[in-house]
Amino acid sequence: MARRIPPLNPLRVFEVVARTQNLTLAAQELHVSQSAVSRQIAVLETYLGIELFRRERHGVTLTRAGKSYAEEVVPAFDAIASATHRLLGSTSQGALRLRTYTTFAAKWLIPRLQDFRQQHPSIEVRIDNAIPDVDFDRDPADLAIQYGDGRWPRVNSDFLFPDEIEPVCTPAYLKQYRGARGRLEPLLQHRLLVSHYRRNDWEDWLAFAGMAAAASGTERMSFGSSVLTWQATLDGLGIAIGQTAMLKAELESGRLVRPFARPYRGDKAYYLVRPKVQREARKIMLFRDWLLETVAHEASDNERPGS
Repeated sequence: MARRIPPLNPLRVFEVVARTQNLTLAAQELHVSQSAVSRQIAVLETYLGIELFRRERHGVTLTRAGKSYAEEVVPAFDAIASATHRLLGSTSQGALRLRTYTTFAAKWLIPRLQDFRQQHPSIEVRIDNAIPDVDFDRDPADLAIQYGDGRWPRVNSDFLFPDEIEPVCTPAYLKQYRGARGRLEPLLQHRLLVSHYRRNDWEDWLAFAGMAAAASGTERMSFGSSVLTWQATLDGLGIAIGQTAMLKAELESGRLVRPFARPYRGDKAYYLVRPKVQREARKIMLFRDWLLETVAHEASDNERPGS
């Protein structure tokens, strides 16, 4: 048997009038006119075929049937309000939950996060590291930073910066393994360091630079992450593909160098993603604004002459 549910807007008006026992107060709470409240009550009474209120000179009072109905309808709306409060509270209250890759967190985000903390000391940021793309319906995250083409279903994405890659090594490694008269091809013939999750980077850059033949027989050493790969590079184990944005500190300090100075940009980039259909809490918008401002400021600095 199909459930009979009356029109919800008139039912909501009935709940407010029954609770306040006053048409004027009900109209104020609902942000409508008093006549609009009366019309909605009339619609509900017509649907039910029962008089719910007595119209008296000083206002309205519930009939016996109306009082009985209100005793069940008002608690139902209270339960809906409580459920809605809990649902919205799960996203608007508490820590900001950010999901991203270990390398991005360690080499880009964490070195800059203190600036956000100084601006917004009341917002706690919790970082969860994961490789698969986020599923906001499944994963406990408010935001995520992902690598890709920016076209993911059911999310809004903000472009952060392109994926710029090129070989990096230590100054000592460059001095030891470059060829006579400064030839750079010999750097590709000793040992190439490879990150497991970025294992195609070497092929992409070598094809771009036209140097695939120079590295065709070179020994390769693989590591489980880019962070480990770059640490091995700093320890002089070989030459690796670096992501320029992630190695800003090492390149500016001179701990690592870009011997070929030929960066390659593919068709993928880093994006900030958030659910497409979600009431965006203040903490989410503050972090998004800070992140985009930080990226824009650094991009502007990089474009200045001499930078």
